[in-house]
Amino acid sequence: MKAIITVTGIDGVGIVAFVSSVCAKYGVSINDISQSVIGEYFAMIMVASIDNITIPFNEFVDVIESAGKEKGLVISAMHENIFTSMHRI
Repeated sequence: MKAIITVTGIDGVGIVAFVSSVCAKYGVSINDISQSVIGEYFAMIMVASIDNITIPFNEFVDVIESAGKEKGLVISAMHENIFTSMHRI
């Protein structure tokens, strides 16, 4: 199973490392990552494997959103089934 994780905020040192460390703490493995910095703004999308996640996914969503708020970032995580359903016509 996979999840889509998005991150937006003001650019700064260590954002990728920060998000990666939160993922690793809960057994979420990053499969693919794309990031962009436009002026002072940072945006990133990650595809992550949640096969070995150590907490229920809905708890991980809350944890990563909360961690983002502490760093001034907007972080969201969505199960791939929901993401795929939302983007089908």
